[in-house]
Amino acid sequence: MAKAEAASSLIAAYNSGREAERLALKTVAMRANVFSFYRGTAHLYWQRAHEAKLDASAPAAWCSGDLHLENFGTYLADNGLAYFDINDFDEAAKAPCDWELLRLLSSIAIAAPALKVGEAETHVLMQSAADAYLAALASGKARWIERRLAQGPISDLLGALKSRSQVRLLERRTTKVKGRRTLDVPSQRMLPISAAERVKLAKFATALGKQFGDPDAYEFIDAARRVAGTGSLGIARYVLLLTGSGSPDGNMLIDLKAAVPSSLAPVVAVKQPKWSSEAERIVETQHRCQAVSPHFLSAVVFDDAPFVLKELQPSADRLDLGSIAQRKGALSVVTGTMGQLAAWAQLRSAGRGGSATADELVACARAGAALPARWCKTAFTLAEVTLADYADYCRAYDAANPPNAPAGKAVPAGKASRK
Repeated sequence: MAKAEAASSLIAAYNSGREAERLALKTVAMRANVFSFYRGTAHLYWQRAHEAKLDASAPAAWCSGDLHLENFGTYLADNGLAYFDINDFDEAAKAPCDWELLRLLSSIAIAAPALKVGEAETHVLMQSAADAYLAALASGKARWIERRLAQGPISDLLGALKSRSQVRLLERRTTKVKGRRTLDVPSQRMLPISAAERVKLAKFATALGKQFGDPDAYEFIDAARRVAGTGSLGIARYVLLLTGSGSPDGNMLIDLKAAVPSSLAPVVAVKQPKWSSEAERIVETQHRCQAVSPHFLSAVVFDDAPFVLKELQPSADRLDLGSIAQRKGALSVVTGTMGQLAAWAQLRSAGRGGSATADELVACARAGAALPARWCKTAFTLAEVTLADYADYCRAYDAANPPNAPAGKAVPAGKASRK
């Protein structure tokens, strides 16, 4: 068997061509801890799973492709209600249904030490997610989490979202002078744009207003490069401030993110649909898998490239896992809910685009009483591979960056630095 290529080299190749400033932020974030590394390297996880010849006998289902503890959150849907659900579909693909769960389980194993969770409790958390996934799949009924049905920390998070106003969100991201808002740039989550980008984004907003039949609501006010997540840092991403229902407090914030190919799709033997663009793949899968999707979610073209557009969802709408871990039994409720959501998404999208039917998924789950234990064992093995890859990355990063190097100047670890 050929020796696996070094993680640092695979990471450098995958990130080649990304914007240097935000790629440097990603490089530093991945060095900080193994969970950030895990979040930023879905492509590496699936490469290692492929090398390990991961069992692919389960029925094919729609997967987000990057299911981990941080890729769940609350959002206001286009029906005006608040939901807690999977919120990242950049890596979406059709794959064996349990592959989706494995990445979630591995994330629990990897995050546990930082959350001060011991080995015994880690097993409980993983088992909770696996058991809940299997039971939800076996039920054949796709449900959803909204405020009235949520428990514990998720109920708290949904309650906070319900009380949050659009004005409060605007206040956090903008500066208001004489009744006119502008984005608060530079900030931790926003970077300035060039004059050329500003012109292009203003034209894009005008075209969007015409497309949606409400030009006044999409009048361009300001824009910035957005800094969010870990895996996507370095690809083109913007936050747009538009007029909305009127300045200053009716303004709206839009997230515009470049769509790149899935890193899961190439490692599965399952035939994928012929999408018109990567943005269509992401948006269509999200619409299929969520009970109700975020406001404005759509596939668009900007600067001759596919982008995903949606209403800005603040990072504050994610669970504070560190605090939850200090509450006895709370984290087990959360991981169990996450397992349910993974199953419900697959049931909801069952039979679409050549995926397994709901009956096939139910039959698989009902015949698989021993599956949770096997899933947990496999996920632990893949987590151990991630730990080894993280160690390789740290060695390469430290060799490329002298001590106390400025965060914005960090050199990507790997074969060579990238422009």
